[in-house]
Amino acid sequence: MIIRASERVFEIRHEMRGGKGDVSLAQLPGSALALHLRLLSEITIPPGAGIGTHTHSGETEYFYIIEGTGIVNDNGSMVEVQPGDVVVTGGGAMHNIENHTNAPLRLVAVIVTEA
Repeated sequence: MIIRASERVFEIRHEMRGGKGDVSLAQLPGSALALHLRLLSEITIPPGAGIGTHTHSGETEYFYIIEGTGIVNDNGSMVEVQPGDVVVTGGGAMHNIENHTNAPLRLVAVIVTEA
């Protein structure tokens, strides 16, 4: 199966999960997701924006950083992330991510639910 870029679901989320500013998402349509794949989305976080603090229980979220740098609250530890880094959050842990630079931060977010 090939899913064309034009088939993705595009949206802007204002203050996503209580974060700052507007975040852009380009998600796979629900019909393309496998049984335990809840989300696969390219996310663009503009300068000064971010995704607010939230937890993941019964699922694991992966942020694969494609472009730019950001600051992640990794269950209480503040860590700078850059291209190639992967943030893994599950087991009830919490995280958030913010872009404190002057360039966009792009990442791929994947959420996999437990069996």
